[in-house]
Amino acid sequence: MNDSFLACLTCARNFADHTNAIGWSIFALLAMILPMLGGVAFFMIRLVRRSNAALEPEFRDEPVANAPVR
Repeated sequence: MNDSFLACLTCARNFADHTNAIGWSIFALLAMILPMLGGVAFFMIRLVRRSNAALEPEFRDEPVANAPVR
């Protein structure tokens, strides 16, 4: 089968070696996905820290040094 049927004209002309095109496309996808995942992780960590800062000490998970034992 002719390669021009398998890819758009730009890809078929610019990337004669298709393994190079595949490698760059994987790199481009990683370059888009990794910052997005990093942003989601940063936002979740920020939410947890802000929610812990707003809690009263008796409702926090970590033990308080001078808290009365119930």
